[in-house]
Amino acid sequence: MVLPAHAPGSADLVTGASSGLGEAMARELAGRGHGVVLVARGEDRLRALAQELAGRHGLRAEAIACDVTDPAARDRLAADVERLGVRVDVLVNNAGFGTYKPFAETPRERVLEEVRVNTEAVAHLTARWLPGMVARGAGAVLITASTAGFQPLPGNAIYSAGKAFALTFSEALGHEVKGRGVTVTALCPGPVKTGFQDASGAHDFAAGLPKPLWRTPEQVAAAAIAGLENGRRVVVPGAPNRVLATIGRLSPRPVVLRVMDSS
Repeated sequence: MVLPAHAPGSADLVTGASSGLGEAMARELAGRGHGVVLVARGEDRLRALAQELAGRHGLRAEAIACDVTDPAARDRLAADVERLGVRVDVLVNNAGFGTYKPFAETPRERVLEEVRVNTEAVAHLTARWLPGMVARGAGAVLITASTAGFQPLPGNAIYSAGKAFALTFSEALGHEVKGRGVTVTALCPGPVKTGFQDASGAHDFAAGLPKPLWRTPEQVAAAAIAGLENGRRVVVPGAPNRVLATIGRLSPRPVVLRVMDSS
């Protein structure tokens, strides 16, 4: 077991924790006795969840409202964590969204916001807390990628590229810290029944996905934290998704592009 045990003053920081997969992972970690720092833009929902988890499990649960697309807000997040006297032993980089339309039809600011949350924030927050884990010789980082990261997706170009970054960043980083008491795991779920479809405008795309690919947030969270606990490099919940991820990674790009073209 490589997931750091809970200790006084330590906590697991989860971004995108106010709903969906982030909330499910916060619940999974709290259920294992870990204190949590919940991060998202919606402060009221965060505080309600923090109070619930603290009351149910008798542990420390903090809520910090933060828009992780903003570098200054990420710096304030780190300052707030330090002010609370919390040591981050587990970092869950989960916040993210997608855009399901051709790149040329997507507003520029939407493109930049997606890049900031799916890539820049992941690198920034990992750079903030990973060095301390390495120095202590204990820690874990979970980065939510996607099966979309295994191949380019026309009509979803920024999202698939961002998740490819998350996947390869996780794999390379995990190799760098191997043997130093720290693990890095990429979580690559297929479709999950959350509010992601609302935030990403993905309902039409999601409607065409076969039912065997779908997982609940609770199923994905359980697989993610179990994989983190066992030092897994990549976690793809569900056998059908693992098959498709393998096909996407190994198939010739021209074939993948024709198959995945949503136009």
